[in-house]
Amino acid sequence: MGCQNVGILCWFIHDKNLWPDSLLFAATYGVVESASTALFGPLVGQWVDKLSYVKILRLWLVTQNLSFMIAGGTVMGLLIYPDLKLTNFSAFVSLIILTNISGALGVLSTLAGTILVERDWVVVISEGHSPKVLTNMNSIIRRIDLFSKLCAPVVTGFIISFVSLKASALTLALWNTISVWLEYWLFISVFNGIPALGESSQRKITRPSQSDLEGIGASTSQERSSLLSKDENDSDFAKESWITRVIKMVSMMPYVNAWSVYLQQDVVLPGVSLALLFFTVLSFGTLMTATLEWEGIPVYTIGIARGISAAIGITATIVYPILQSHILTLRTGLWSIWSQWTFLLLCVASIWIHKSLWSPYMLMAGVATSRLGLWMFDLAVIQQMQDQVPESDRCVVGGVQNSLQSIMDLLGYVMGLIISNPQEFWKLTLVSFAVVTLAALLYTLHLYRIRKHLLHFEKLTPFLKCFTGSQSKNS
Repeated sequence: MGCQNVGILCWFIHDKNLWPDSLLFAATYGVVESASTALFGPLVGQWVDKLSYVKILRLWLVTQNLSFMIAGGTVMGLLIYPDLKLTNFSAFVSLIILTNISGALGVLSTLAGTILVERDWVVVISEGHSPKVLTNMNSIIRRIDLFSKLCAPVVTGFIISFVSLKASALTLALWNTISVWLEYWLFISVFNGIPALGESSQRKITRPSQSDLEGIGASTSQERSSLLSKDENDSDFAKESWITRVIKMVSMMPYVNAWSVYLQQDVVLPGVSLALLFFTVLSFGTLMTATLEWEGIPVYTIGIARGISAAIGITATIVYPILQSHILTLRTGLWSIWSQWTFLLLCVASIWIHKSLWSPYMLMAGVATSRLGLWMFDLAVIQQMQDQVPESDRCVVGGVQNSLQSIMDLLGYVMGLIISNPQEFWKLTLVSFAVVTLAALLYTLHLYRIRKHLLHFEKLTPFLKCFTGSQSKNS
């Protein structure tokens, strides 16, 4: 599922060449992508929950690849006619709008596939097996995703450097044309080869949705209230009945109902904690990269740091199963998020030596090393949702979770717009660190509510006795 990253990356690179003096289009694309997921993520989750697996596969792959084919074609047109902005501005704007709409549709269709595979299929496939199977599957899927994100800029950069920009746009369109058939064949082979997936798909189709059940309950309550109203003509009761009906109508709306389902889950605090980590500038994104370049850090150095960061993220997918097998999922999440917080202290320390040459390197080191805790925490939260969210709510909760993460991502863009001076990047660093601290505290609260303790102090007693005993012998 990493092929879409090539398309998005191509658009950013081409954008800089189409309008080199402005980051407007790159920022617009990022906002459109995040806003589309934030607005329609819950609805996508409900849609995935209602349709059969085969229908979702077909709609997802066709929509995703067609969208990025169109995006590649529009970028190709803009590159062939570089003066279109001056000669025919309306056509230029139309192509820009079409590119952003196509990208948004591609992102939403990719979200549907992510929910289907990561939130549903892996759980169904691992049922009846050891919990270790689910842990390993999650780690492998995340490893493939991170590896694709690492390779995407390398492949695109080679095509641009040794061929041309037009060739990269054409490659994007051709790649999505060819890959849709390969992807469909691979996924349908998995579906046909595992009978449990077919049985789960059939249960989805025959299972009444929660909105249907609520509708039945609402109609029953309305009938009861109408019978009571015949005997009681009290105006206060009539007013209360009207308010109740309005509340029930609002709660039955698909968007509101999806959020209601999400907020009722036992894993809502871990989900919110994970989403808060998206409200940050401490990543190798546009804002931090621009700041590093402004401070005089060479582009190749930033590229190396970005590669190291991705490699550490891949390492996290290897470490997670080992750590989870010893301290289980819940406590793995605790150690992971606080390890991320610890590494980010380097970013905070870089503020106090901002006049030193080491400051930007400390910033990059803190961000890169924190990826170890970040991606382990991501895996821990996903596995808790897979284990604890009922089958009927998995897809809906997955859609809302991605929506919440996109909302936080959007807030990060807003924060960058409010504090846009590179000299004030330290303020963004402190805000981001404070949000990570809040996320860690919320998850710690969640663990304490479940376990009623944070650390096994009784396990430290034998170690302390051994330590004090050795000290006394030495003395």
